[in-house]
Amino acid sequence: MGVLDRQRAVRLYRGQIPSPGRPSVAWRQDRVRFWAAIAAGAMTEDAAAEAGVSSPVGFRWFRHAGGVNPCLPETVSGRYLSSDERENIALWRAQGAGVREIARRLKRAPSTISRELRRNASTRTYRLDYKASTAQWHAERRARRPKTAKLVSNDRLRQYVQDKLSGVVRGADGQVIVGPAAAPWKGRNKPHRGDRAWVQAWSPEQIARRLPLDFPDDVTMRISHEAIYQALYVESRGALKRDLVSCLRRGRALRVPRARTRSKAWAHVTPETLISQRPPEVDDRAVPGHWEGDLLIGLQRSAIGTLVERSSRFTMLVHLPREVGYGIIPRTKNGPALAGYGAITMANALEQTITTLPAQLRRSLTWDRGKELSAHAQFSVASGVKVFFADPKSPWQRGTNENTNGLLRQYFPKGTDLSR
Repeated sequence: MGVLDRQRAVRLYRGQIPSPGRPSVAWRQDRVRFWAAIAAGAMTEDAAAEAGVSSPVGFRWFRHAGGVNPCLPETVSGRYLSSDERENIALWRAQGAGVREIARRLKRAPSTISRELRRNASTRTYRLDYKASTAQWHAERRARRPKTAKLVSNDRLRQYVQDKLSGVVRGADGQVIVGPAAAPWKGRNKPHRGDRAWVQAWSPEQIARRLPLDFPDDVTMRISHEAIYQALYVESRGALKRDLVSCLRRGRALRVPRARTRSKAWAHVTPETLISQRPPEVDDRAVPGHWEGDLLIGLQRSAIGTLVERSSRFTMLVHLPREVGYGIIPRTKNGPALAGYGAITMANALEQTITTLPAQLRRSLTWDRGKELSAHAQFSVASGVKVFFADPKSPWQRGTNENTNGLLRQYFPKGTDLSR
């Protein structure tokens, strides 16, 4: 670097700033679109496509944020230069336009453009080369206002929260009190519920509400439940141990957006299969061939299907044997449905049963919102029976079938192995 270049850098009140390295794959507005799609219930892949980034980038954003929406405002205040304006500044500057000419085109003050060229230019080589990507990186880096999390700066509060989350009980001397041994957990689901720590663990909201009672005169011992959740979910917080998420009621390591859980509840129910789209002749019970169906659940997730014809009350039972590998392949979340009433197995069993009837007696089938009939489209194509789903929590819309199931319980009481 020459003497003149050094003097120029000093006069402009700028030292050498490290390069941002590889330019960011997306800007702030892309993250805003991504999280807006997540808040609307979109899956991560779809939200990434909406933001114009790849799926791995979207998954990384979601994982690093712990599923917590950073609540970025949609637009930056007009007093600040946008990324589009910085692109124009870089283009016009390369074409030789002066500061006042650029300011006139952007309808900005000349001092704004002059300050932008000094503050956000690339100085890795001690030359003030203005690049839009580097300038945007400098602006976003400078705009950050990181605040130390309360659980990081307050050791006493952090220890209190960690003890309550993990179910630790301490005496007056601060020593951990070991309780009696708990009986082993006999349930097949969620074995961590048998841990004493889980039984005694407090939720973040319980902790936040208890602090004013335990420390009424110490205002530093206050924290919101959302701050505790973010300390567990967001990697950059680093205040609480990551393994404490297993002590939460749900035990999730990432927050699942509420809109996403709502949209997944009955994803197999399409608008044309709603009970409101069912032909009016079904309600009259005058035309035979309209059926109601459901499952009877027995011992160890065994089941039989029940079909009741609305006009004649004729009943057919659907045998649902175990699938190959049941009892051998361990049960896993989202694993193969081997109990006998998975979607494909259920559709095939219903088809084999109902196709024994003539076509005049195979008009429609009304089912509840159970996911065992998720493959209803395949069943309708194979059997010619249109499928309709009742409204949530509305068993009276399938009253004939519900009454028949109650009668069948006399012969198939609860606790019976129905797979034989």
